[in-house]
Amino acid sequence: MTKVNIGLTDEQRQGVINLLNQDLADFYLLLIKTKKYHWDVVGPQFRSLHQLWEEHYQTLTENIDACAERVRTLGGYPAGTAQEFLNLSSIQEHAGDLPLATEMVARLVQDHEQIIRNLREHIDQCAEQLHDAGTADFLTGLMEQHEEMAWMLRSFIEGEDLKPSGQRENAAKTPAGVN
Repeated sequence: MTKVNIGLTDEQRQGVINLLNQDLADFYLLLIKTKKYHWDVVGPQFRSLHQLWEEHYQTLTENIDACAERVRTLGGYPAGTAQEFLNLSSIQEHAGDLPLATEMVARLVQDHEQIIRNLREHIDQCAEQLHDAGTADFLTGLMEQHEEMAWMLRSFIEGEDLKPSGQRENAAKTPAGVN
């Protein structure tokens, strides 16, 4: 790690770099899954999902670059191999599996939500333990983007449960206030 004098100890910077590399791995694996589903989706919702996932993987690509550059800003080196990403990632691949469109969406929701939970923890660790408000702020912006992408995907799945009247099919099954 290059010597950097920005008000953080080497240990603090390395702790932040480790967290960022975990996030980078998650983002990259999610990018791969999103791109794969973009290519493979079929059915009546093809066009809308194909376009939505193109928007998502473009955002993910920008975020991956920003995350890697944040690591470099702190004097570290970003993870950058498939093996590193697989070792560091908290989300799972589904190699060789080609689910239906709604299952693709559900899996991406789960992945975004896992990333959001990780980012919340990393934000707290950066702010409280590692004293890096800049990275905490950076991660907060990324978390908000994942929250929005997850919401868009959840909205797609929720549409599957609507009757022609607009009433929810599973309204009795879902407790009030639970999404």
